[in-house]
Amino acid sequence: MTTEQTLREAATNRDFRIGAALAARALRSDPSYWKTAKNEFNAVTPENALKMGPLRPSPHAYDFTDADAIVDFGRKNDMYVRGHTLVWHNQKPEWFQAWDYTDDQLRKFLRDHVHTVVGRYRSSIDAWDVVNEAVADDGTLRETVWYDALGEEYLDLAFQWAREVDPEVDLYYNDYGADAVNEKSDAIYDLLERLLERGVPIDGVGLQFHALAGRPDPESVAENIRRFQDLGLDVQITEMDVANAVDDRPENPLAEQADYYREIVEVCLETGCDTLVTWGVHDASSWLRSFKDFSERYTGDPLLFDDACDPKPAYDAVTDALSGPDRS
Repeated sequence: MTTEQTLREAATNRDFRIGAALAARALRSDPSYWKTAKNEFNAVTPENALKMGPLRPSPHAYDFTDADAIVDFGRKNDMYVRGHTLVWHNQKPEWFQAWDYTDDQLRKFLRDHVHTVVGRYRSSIDAWDVVNEAVADDGTLRETVWYDALGEEYLDLAFQWAREVDPEVDLYYNDYGADAVNEKSDAIYDLLERLLERGVPIDGVGLQFHALAGRPDPESVAENIRRFQDLGLDVQITEMDVANAVDDRPENPLAEQADYYREIVEVCLETGCDTLVTWGVHDASSWLRSFKDFSERYTGDPLLFDDACDPKPAYDAVTDALSGPDRS
């Protein structure tokens, strides 16, 4: 069944947020891109513009041009806006070298960054990915410049600093590879439980959900969502895309992709996870095409719209799932 509703209409009618990560250059230059974003999504997040590297062209200057464009686009079009991300081990400024700073100086540097960025978008951004990917694939805390200087406390501090500036915004921990119950999601659960026991102001967990070749079992995804909810945390799917291995494509990849998107949306509806963001607007904008290692391993067609911004079977599957009966 294909509904006559847009994806945005179906989501809004269901009190659900369906979103996409946006790039400022495409917003400015591609009418099909921004019209699709405006008409089909009710949530947005800057794909790269709010990461530390793009924001900090020099030690004493910020460049908010691209981030402002995306946040303003979201506010103007009555969208839920997620901020991504304040603290991460990747995409630091090119000029930044940890050995130039003492541990105390790194603490001040990170505090000033969180205060400046959250303060600029106070009342404009609805939720922040405060800390991104702090847990390694084996479940240990990732050794980063922030961890090396401050230990696990850097997570506590990042959330506390964000809350100091904006008492109303929702604060999330975000990570990949933890969508279902597994070793990494167990470690993240334990980490967030420790943070909450210490009184850290964390409101939710973001499951990135890059389903690249592997497909997390939907029942396990539901179990995982519910256990984080039992901690008192909201759960959002924050970066979803569904691709296949180049050397192991199914017989009908578009149908298989559509079925999986549908299953995960149904899990969201059943568990009360009310936000799902895809990592890009259309296949041509997928990050999988920009990174050589990934483009050689995975198909570059992981999203709901094709290169021309035309809806794919996955679009119909998601819209139909959102338009179906309320089984909650």
